[in-house]
Amino acid sequence: MAQALVAVIGPNDDRTQKVLARYEMLAQQHGGDVEVRFIDNASGDESILEQAKDAIALIPAGPHAVTTELALKLPNLRLVQTTSAGTDYLDKTALGESGVLVANNGGGNSVAVAEHAIALMISVYRKMDLQLTSTRAGTWMAGVTGEEGEYHNLVNKTVGVVGLGRIGSRVARRLRGWECEVIYSDVVSIPEEVEKDSRARKVELDELLSTSDLITLHVPLDRSTHHMISTREFEMMKSTAILINACRGPVVDEAALTIALESGQIFGAGLDVTEQEPTPPDNPLLTMDNVVVTPHLASLAEESGIRSTDFAIANVSRLARGEEPESIVHAV
Repeated sequence: MAQALVAVIGPNDDRTQKVLARYEMLAQQHGGDVEVRFIDNASGDESILEQAKDAIALIPAGPHAVTTELALKLPNLRLVQTTSAGTDYLDKTALGESGVLVANNGGGNSVAVAEHAIALMISVYRKMDLQLTSTRAGTWMAGVTGEEGEYHNLVNKTVGVVGLGRIGSRVARRLRGWECEVIYSDVVSIPEEVEKDSRARKVELDELLSTSDLITLHVPLDRSTHHMISTREFEMMKSTAILINACRGPVVDEAALTIALESGQIFGAGLDVTEQEPTPPDNPLLTMDNVVVTPHLASLAEESGIRSTDFAIANVSRLARGEEPESIVHAV
């Protein structure tokens, strides 16, 4: 059987070439059903379309390396396979109407993001960024602000997980080891084995918001989740509550979050994502003592890359063999 073409589209840099070599190796390990071809996304749409005209699948090498408009012009395309968890930059409705599926990384970065979310919790509770900044500035503890009552342990805290999927369930499982009470809210039905393994108790979102000491968000960005945390939701939270966002920035109304933090409506926030990325240097969240911001790198770990690239090639190989690809993300 002839090999099916899979186009990897992205920048022609050292990182992409390293990933490409891994894709080629993995393609052989998964049966040799696909030919992996790199296409420089700087070569222009006409060149990309010519080189990828026979491709049954595209793998974007980096965020936004493939646009919906370009994908729709490829006559043989059946799958856009991302190596990220998020697929919000793709118009899944338009692609679906043309018979093109979209798949994410199958949880390839779920461990790294779960660990990062917990790290943000601890960082906000212990003001780790202030401690590090002050020490590195040579001022020892002089730059560390706040009374003792602003520093806390995770033990015995109630953590509300919004979205008990691949990442959220891993957060829940790990927090049991921190002696936390874990509750969750989700709009989809969670498999019984996942709920049992995470030992999280399901509640309605409003109850989660009003009773949790820490609220951590693990939902995809779509029309139903855009600004799902805004003024009403902040008004429901405890004044001692911490919000953690390691999914997508626009899930939180950033203007409402800023007001809630400045007014003391909630205690603090740990953010790996912002509404605009990179966030403007004058974003007030960057200078608040009760906020820790990291630059959307929660998934950055060697293990994430290994798992995500392996899943991508396994999935396009399934497609080439006439099998159903996994981890399909449907339009909402």
